[in-house]
Order: sequence, then C-alpha cells, then structure tokens
Amino acid sequence: MSFLELVGSLKERLSEAASGYPKVEFSILEPPEEFGDLSSNLPLILSKVAGKKPYEVARDIASRLKVDERISEVEAHPSGYLNFRIDYGKFSKEVIERAIEGVRPEWGKGRRVLIEHTSLNPAHQLHVGHLRNVILGDTIYRVLKFLGYEAYVHNYIDDLGLQVGDVMLGIRKLGFDPEGKGLKFDHYIGKIYAEINRMYEEDEGLLEERRKLLEELESLSGVFEFSKLVVDRVVKEQLKTCWRVGARYDCLNYESHILASRMWDDIFEELKRRGIAILSREGRLKGCWYVRVEGEKEGEEKVLVRSDGTTTYIAKDIPYAAWKLGLVEDRFRYVKAMEQPDGSVLWSTALEDGEERHPKFGACDVVINVIDVRQGRLQRMIRYVLERLSGEELKDRYIHLGYEVVSISRDTANEMGIKTDRKVVHMSGRKGVFVSADDLLDSLFTKALAETKKRNPGADEGWARSVAEKVAVAAIRYGMLKQDLDKMLVFDMRKALELEGETGPYLQYTYARASSILRKAGDWSLPESFSFEDESEFKLIKEISKLDFVLDKVHRTLSPVHMAKYGYGLCVSFNSFYERLPVLKEPEEEKRLSRLSLVKAFESTLKTCLELMGIEPLERI
Repeated sequence: MSFLELVGSLKERLSEAASGYPKVEFSILEPPEEFGDLSSNLPLILSKVAGKKPYEVARDIASRLKVDERISEVEAHPSGYLNFRIDYGKFSKEVIERAIEGVRPEWGKGRRVLIEHTSLNPAHQLHVGHLRNVILGDTIYRVLKFLGYEAYVHNYIDDLGLQVGDVMLGIRKLGFDPEGKGLKFDHYIGKIYAEINRMYEEDEGLLEERRKLLEELESLSGVFEFSKLVVDRVVKEQLKTCWRVGARYDCLNYESHILASRMWDDIFEELKRRGIAILSREGRLKGCWYVRVEGEKEGEEKVLVRSDGTTTYIAKDIPYAAWKLGLVEDRFRYVKAMEQPDGSVLWSTALEDGEERHPKFGACDVVINVIDVRQGRLQRMIRYVLERLSGEELKDRYIHLGYEVVSISRDTANEMGIKTDRKVVHMSGRKGVFVSADDLLDSLFTKALAETKKRNPGADEGWARSVAEKVAVAAIRYGMLKQDLDKMLVFDMRKALELEGETGPYLQYTYARASSILRKAGDWSLPESFSFEDESEFKLIKEISKLDFVLDKVHRTLSPVHMAKYGYGLCVSFNSFYERLPVLKEPEEEKRLSRLSLVKAFESTLKTCLELMGIEPLERI
C-alpha cells in the first residue's frame, strides 16, 4: 500500500464513521511529529454544522471508526483533530517491496495528451528564461508518460511572425554570412535580430519595410523561400540546446503549413457567420476583424485580421489549437525531420510528399500549452473562440500551463559578462540583454568538471566530462523546477551546483551514496520480515511511500515543484537515516538486511523521481 492509498482508505472510513452527520468536505493532513503521522480536521468542520464541541465530535467519530490495519493508534485530540499513527510493522513490508518492484499507477491509460512547449521564435538562440519553458514542458511529458498517457510533444515554429520579419529585414540591411561569422547559427541570427531592433529606434521608416516583408512572407513566395532556409537552420541549432538538457519532441508544426492548409480561411468564415468575428467600421480598429471576450482586464477586443489583411498571432493559433483538439480535420502530411539523441524520430508537418505511415498527431483528449503568464489573456481568448465553435466547455481539455518569467542573480550576471549593480537581471532577446542557455550550460559544465576532477583525482577524462555534463544539466533542471510556477525564478549558477542543500547535484550525490552502499554489500536478498525500530527508519519509509501521493499532486496541478520538493525531502530523510544508523557494519543480520532493503527501496524511488525530472541518476560522482 502507498501513502496515497492509505490516505484514501482513511478518508473513506472517516466518512462512514461520520454517517450520522451532514456531509462535508474535509482533509487528511500531516501534523507536527508529536501528534502522529496523519491528522484530520473532520470533527472541527462537523462541530460547526452540528452545534457541538469539536472534542465531543472527535471522540464520537473515533469510537465508531473502523481503521485500516495499518493504523496502530487513533487519538481524539482536545483541539478537535483526529490524529493517527501508522503501524510500520505492517506498512513497511508493502512499501519496500512495492518500491523495489517499481509499481506505477496508470491513471492516464487510454487518453491522448498533447504537450506543446518551447515554441521559440526562430530569431535567436535560447536564453536562460526559455529553459524554464523547455524543462517544465519536458517534465510534464515525462510524468504523464509515466502515468500511462499516450503523450506527444509538439514544438510550434512561428516562421511567419514579426520576429522572422525582423530577421529578414536585418539580413537585408546588415548582410548575411552563410557561415554565421564563426558563431553557432542561432547566436549569429540573434545578433542580427537585436541589431535591427536597435535600428528601429533610429529610423521608424524601417517598420514600413518590415510590414511589406511580412505581407511577402504570408504570400509564401519571394523572400519566404530564403527565410525558410534560415528558419530551418535556426530551429536545428535551438533543438541542439533543448536536447542537451534532455528534452525531446514528437512533431514540429510550422505556422506556414497552417496558413497554406487554409484551415484559418474556413474557420474565419465560420467565425464571421456566427458573429464571433466582428468587423470594426470606425475608430482605432477601423477595417479590422476582431473577437470580443467580456471581462478581460487588458481589453475585451483582440484583433484577428488587421486592416491591411494580414493575420495576427491569435488568428494563426486558433486553427492550430482546433487541430490539436480534433475540432477540424487533419490537413497535414508528415515527414521525418531528423533523428533525436534518444534515437526517436522527430516528425514535421508538411503539405505534400509526406510519409504514408506516421504516428497520429492532433485530435487529443487534452492539450497542455506551456507558455509564460504574459500570454494568459491570449490563451483565454483562444479557448473562448474554440468553445464558441465547438459548443463545449474546454477548461479541462485546453489548458494553459502558465509560469512566471526567469531572471538571473547579480553574481551570475556578472560572471556571464553582464555588468550590473541590480540584485536580479531581467532578460530580453529583442534588446539583446540576456544570458544564452548555451553559454550558461557551458559555464556550469566547466565548474562541474573542475569539481569532479578535484573529487576524483586521476579519473578517466571521458568519465569526468560525462559526469560533469550530467551534473550541469541536473543543476539547471532542478533549479528551474524547484520554484512555484506563480513566482519569478531567480537563477544563481553557484548555488545551483552546490552538493548540499536544495539542488540537483545534491540529489545525484545522495543517489550515488545509496548506490555505493549496495555495491559494497555484494550479494544479498530481501529478508522474510523486516526489523525496524528507529525513528529515522520510519521517517524514510513514510517518505518512500509518498511517491504516488506526490505524483497525484503533479497530475492534478501540473506543477513539477511538488516532485522537486519531494526528491529533496526524500534525500534529507535518507541522509539522516544513514548518518544515524550503520548499514554495512550492522552486526545483527536481520537488521542489516532490513536496512539494505530500505536503501534499495530508497534508491529505486529516487531513481524514478530523478528520471521524471530529467535528471540522470549517477552511481558515482
């Protein structure tokens, strides 16, 4: 039995014991240690509706409660809470065997889910802020795949947007070097993008030139053919960065293919027919087609088609969103774009000459869009339009997974060449003020390599470099996951690499410690029964049992912070246990085998936790 199942059983039995009272919503909590392992506020809530004292209600329910055999003690506390203690003699065996076997829930079996993340404008390289998007999306994919969902990852390539127009105009004004002036190609294009945006401040006439370029791009001819070559090269370089942090994708969806499929034309006509799309005949939006969503704080109107006939971002995203949900037929063909580092094929949309056999894309039960909170209004408007078209409420099917932006600490900024006195530095690709993801990863790698060699003098160079890369990735991934989604994340490179505290390397180091114990133990087998008596053992068993409980939280909230916090707490419990009790040197065989079993259960659980976060477990560090 897992912790989640134990909580579920207890909640069900409490409801039965309170059958004589009105039905109310109540919680099962973890109280301070002196009060037990679990606690419920049910008596407190019932006392308010029953007109009785909380302690009186608590004693009444306790007297009628038929507890699970894994609960050893029930206490009706004078405060009105019901407190429970777990019988670890019965609970331990199930927890340890389940953890070692790697039993997993299959909550998503038979459901298709599409996760769209990255979707970075092909106008520059990734900066550290983009990594939060990539890592959040990839972690959600890993969790949902683990839970049995048929999960797909899509990366939307906006090859017709303003940023591509900026790049094409920048190339026209600044020239073009096919070799990228010796830079990684996305870095080279990023410099052009930043420079043309600086030039707009000096010559506003350039904006009219960009407008004409955008019209030409949307015609899918002329400059579009050249832009496609540039975009594809940039996307490939961006993918290399994403692959480096462990992300992978199933399909690249190009905006130009959506436009050429004419899905938007058909949807636009339907929006006009139903009065969802409105033509403005006067005022600042004269000549524009727009959609109105009442109650939007930033403005109820959103333009779909500009007065010059060009479409806005939302107009391009509506048909794509409808396709993802299966509200329109699939008009794409698909081609194999490239092989990814994990050996899987990355597909791409196409409009002709596609492969006859390919995975089914689109038409998913659930769509999750990983986009920062600044796009919240746009996402709400897209969902509103889709709901009007489908006649279906889509809040549980079309989900915006929003998150706050990323900044870097002053120390990290200074170390990466941005001189500042500010405590945090906000980034902008348009202004060219940012720390590139590649540069940050390289710096983390260099620091991790020096530390790895210091801790392992004489180690093989290839092994040291491999470990250093995995530690660098662990540092950045955990650093991006450990903050609540609704809070700004300030990334500090030095802190992220520490082997103590709430960091990815700390989790890897603890895993390596457990692996070392098991290696040194040689051959051994699980005992028939377990002998545990120390509080540190009980705490670790309880933490191991919580994997399903935490997965349930991540599943319901789509917030990987719960997995990050759990992994850290699990490691703290293990290190406390290991520092308090001998394992290999324990003289009593029953206790030694029991503790080895506990170490094995911990190692198996932490491995799952790390892999779900995209952090590679290391047996030596």
